[in-house]
Amino acid sequence: MVAQRANKSSIPALYRIVPGLGLLSAGKRSSGLFYLLATLAFFALFAARLDLVIISLRSLAAGVTLLVLSPTNFSQIFTIETLEFWIAALYLIIVPFLLLRFSVRSYRKVLKEKDQSQSGEASLWQLGMISFKRNGISVAASMVIFVLYSVAFLAPLLSPFSPYDQQDFLVTAYQPPLTRLDALVLRQHQTMVMPLRPGSDMASKAANTLILDSQKLRSRNEEHNLKFVNSYRIESNELLYRQGMREKSLPIDQLVNVSGSSQKPVYAVTKTFLLGTDQYGRDIFSRVIYGSRISLSIGFLVVLISVSLGTVIGISSGYFGGWVDNTLMRIVDVLIAFPALFLILIIIATFGNSIYLIVITLSFTGWMGVARIVRGQVLSLKEQEFILAAKSLGLSNLRIIFRHLLPNTLTPVIVAATLRIGSIILTEAGLSFLGLGVQPPTPSWGNIINEGRDSLLNHWWISTFPGVAILTTVVCFNLIGDGIRDALDPRMRG
Repeated sequence: MVAQRANKSSIPALYRIVPGLGLLSAGKRSSGLFYLLATLAFFALFAARLDLVIISLRSLAAGVTLLVLSPTNFSQIFTIETLEFWIAALYLIIVPFLLLRFSVRSYRKVLKEKDQSQSGEASLWQLGMISFKRNGISVAASMVIFVLYSVAFLAPLLSPFSPYDQQDFLVTAYQPPLTRLDALVLRQHQTMVMPLRPGSDMASKAANTLILDSQKLRSRNEEHNLKFVNSYRIESNELLYRQGMREKSLPIDQLVNVSGSSQKPVYAVTKTFLLGTDQYGRDIFSRVIYGSRISLSIGFLVVLISVSLGTVIGISSGYFGGWVDNTLMRIVDVLIAFPALFLILIIIATFGNSIYLIVITLSFTGWMGVARIVRGQVLSLKEQEFILAAKSLGLSNLRIIFRHLLPNTLTPVIVAATLRIGSIILTEAGLSFLGLGVQPPTPSWGNIINEGRDSLLNHWWISTFPGVAILTTVVCFNLIGDGIRDALDPRMRG
């Protein structure tokens, strides 16, 4: 305790306030810059989307109150889109504090590693972590994956438009990247999707707050409707505008003067489509950001389930042997021999398309390789002296498995998991491209590419940017897997 207090007091106060500053002073430039720039990016997004963050937190408080007072009303009002904003707001607030904590912790480890390098004392995992940090390519890939998952969590706050908006596609359809379009600000307010609840009790007030805030979140806090136009001009008390080949007019009193000045009134705002639009006028940038949630979450969940299942079956097969080993391995042989993609297609054709069905199907068709790897490790480990000593001491099978065998089989499991995430993302993208995965209008990288395949030459941006996202994600996960394998292998550690 005295040593820990001394260690805490030895860290300057500025290093405990500014993430990455201590690592920069210790010569860890890449890690220090990552923590510093990531924290600054989170604070910049917080400042830019402060209104949406406040609305999200207020609706979260109203939702929790309504859930306690009237669960029926809560189930009628609650939507997944509102939940996405809640998660994004909490993620935006919590992660900077976690970055600060991990930055200080990494700085302490750097000081500790210097002492251990002088004394020559370090565990296997510590040596592996030191070796992994020396691999600049793998560390850079890890940072990119962190950015991708942060983008997935913060999608509602990062996307300038809703990924489902199909408005004025005569003007917005097939617009190339960096297109800037004028949008007339109509005096007409956003339509209410759900009526307000009558009454003045606390449950009604919480329900009305949740309804109003959900509407604001759905419209990105845009109070008025927008009408995209190719061009417009003002003549007397009317505004003439053009949408494609059509020319129409609007009375001035139906528009909002966004400048606030009566001398030089401005009735339009300019919106930028960073990555262009598709055939329905939907923003590609927003759809790619929202599509990352599907691809990354499916990849993570499938690997988590399949690796856990494969580890349990592999350890059981290798440790108990006999008929247990024969039965489990014959099941593995049959499933490996059966084409996984064919099995997936049969299940989807029989039970229909669903994200949950895709996760379950990919999970239960991808655990066999992990089971074989773990079984091979257990077969070699169970004849070692420390396992025989544990048996002679009368330890139970569960204690031997969880305390001795499982920790020593984690190295190939971790490597297999990181390398498999990339292949799972490719499989999901392929299913969505074929129309058998996530169904439109829900965006995923695969179905966005599918939507742009017929116009790939003329409107290349529709399929290119989600393809680049898939390529970046898969390459980064493979680089991380290679880095972990080299770091945990004493022969490759150098």
